[in-house]
Amino acid sequence: MTAENITRPHVLREYAFLADGERGVLVGPHGDFAWMCAPRWHSDAVFAGLVGGDGAYSVTPSGRYVWGGFYQTGTLIWNSHWLVGSSVVECREALAFPGDPHRVVVLRRIVAVHGDAEVDVVLRPAGQFGNAKTRDLHRTDDGLWLARVGDLALRWTGGASASVRDGRGWTDRITLRQGETHDLVLEFSDIALPDEPPDPHTAWAQTESAWQRGVPELGPCAASRDTAQAYAVMRGMTSSTNGMVAAATTGLPERADRGENYDYRYVWLRDQCFAGQAVAADGPHPLLDNALRFVGERLLAEGPDVLPAYTITGQPIPEPSNLDLPGYPGGRTVVGNRVRDQSQLDVFGEALLLFAAGARHERLTEDSRKAVSVTVGAIAERWRRPDAGIWEVEDRYWTHSRLACVSGLRTVAAVAETGADPVFCTALADTIMAETARTSVHPSGAWQQAPDAAGVDAALLLPAIRGGVPADDPRSLATFRAVQRELCTDYYVYRYRHDEQPLETNEGAFLFCGFVMAIAAAQLGQQVSAARYFERNRAACGTPGLFAEEFDVRQRQLRGNMPQAFVHAMLFESSVQLTRFGDE
Repeated sequence: MTAENITRPHVLREYAFLADGERGVLVGPHGDFAWMCAPRWHSDAVFAGLVGGDGAYSVTPSGRYVWGGFYQTGTLIWNSHWLVGSSVVECREALAFPGDPHRVVVLRRIVAVHGDAEVDVVLRPAGQFGNAKTRDLHRTDDGLWLARVGDLALRWTGGASASVRDGRGWTDRITLRQGETHDLVLEFSDIALPDEPPDPHTAWAQTESAWQRGVPELGPCAASRDTAQAYAVMRGMTSSTNGMVAAATTGLPERADRGENYDYRYVWLRDQCFAGQAVAADGPHPLLDNALRFVGERLLAEGPDVLPAYTITGQPIPEPSNLDLPGYPGGRTVVGNRVRDQSQLDVFGEALLLFAAGARHERLTEDSRKAVSVTVGAIAERWRRPDAGIWEVEDRYWTHSRLACVSGLRTVAAVAETGADPVFCTALADTIMAETARTSVHPSGAWQQAPDAAGVDAALLLPAIRGGVPADDPRSLATFRAVQRELCTDYYVYRYRHDEQPLETNEGAFLFCGFVMAIAAAQLGQQVSAARYFERNRAACGTPGLFAEEFDVRQRQLRGNMPQAFVHAMLFESSVQLTRFGDE
């Protein structure tokens, strides 16, 4: 396979995902690294073939093959698996875990599982999304390769027999007898590399051990393996700063040629609140603590002016701009995000729900309780103003935003450990509810999107799930029926109607909403429907079991950036809640 073919993109459902908390990799079916930013999530890419940039790292069987693969359960250790004639070849892949913020360590172990193996290796990194070529390539006396890639130092172990190609990278062919293995270790660093490269056996052992510690034993759930894997994905996307990025990629289109291309390599506070609440449904797991710390720190630092999203280091997101790259087919490549200029009221409600979840598990600190007070004050100050809402569109008085605040206020008022003033929070919740009920109930009895937007919105299922409105309230029941009637296709759920055209003409089904619908149905005692929503949306993935934001129902393809953290969070929560509601 040529280097040019290696950088050709695949459909999203074929990519596996490696991560160590500080950055991630998408691995294609040809053993090709299509995407990796270094040294951190929001840094420039060194492998950018996914969006038409330069940079490649592939381990590919030399002969004709059929691809498959699997994760070591509860980890982001991926095994690329190829049937080559009568032989079986695997490449075990991982980022050394947990990750170092300054240094990436990529582990690849080629295994001749059955029969002899012959694989081709291509390594051609390119910094700054392909604009900075590899330079200063040289081999040491003990067979290590050293180079510079933009501002990064590179060291490659295991490629002693590789040949330099065009002064930009390396090619190699590795032959193994049945049962033999060959280790490749690639490092990038924005500071000086350690004197000695990692020992691959030690690095693998430490990575396996860290994953065993990092993914806890879970309680009863509807899909135990996928639930553990969802936790692993979220853990892999959570930095040592406690921030969890929304997705690993940028610029993957939600709909071709619609201009719906965004950069999600940042921490959305709302999304991390969803993740924290999700894992809290099962127990006081570490991802709950991560969410409490990062969200609490930002609220204490910014108060009512908190932004919807930040970099993992807590800095504002850059202004959006386009890169001069072809982009993933149907899209364009953008860095930065317009969310930096938005106000999203529902973030405060979700933060209160997160703190209440932490309080139930006795995980709050004194700073957490201060953040609760700040958040309550922010809602009191801002609830009468329009905002961009959960779907980040134009400013309006979005019903979901206000009901999210009602949910959060009522919940912290009921949980004494949050330190919230129950009288004040209840009164404020009642005031917001009264105004929202006056302006935002459709003649059918369902909640509508906004006072001046009569349509239903799948996000309006959340208040009944979170306790803002009772599940058996007539408005909750009418909203559930309206979502079923107007936004569902074959147990997939869309966010809202854009116009009178068929739902699938404007965007894909929203997998987050599908899992929310599963919980809502289970809460109402509709166990069969709940299982159908859960299983339909759980199946909207490829071989690696990863989820993007949307699913194109007609073409059965994933759409948008991936993996999407809040989809995995809601899969986790719905898996736990379906079991719980089913036992009632």
